[in-house]
Amino acid sequence: MTSCPECEADVPVDNDLETGEIILCEECGAELEVISEDPLKLALAPDEEEDWGE
Repeated sequence: MTSCPECEADVPVDNDLETGEIILCEECGAELEVISEDPLKLALAPDEEEDWGE
């Protein structure tokens, strides 16, 4: 288990998470990205930008 960087609530996580994977904080609804597996670290996932067909 780790904490949400947005609301600091406990976030239950699977042991098989990979760097770059996106999970959801059940408490505040924030999308979190796994930025490190060992030790496990989460950060707010970047917003997706429009590509406008480019």
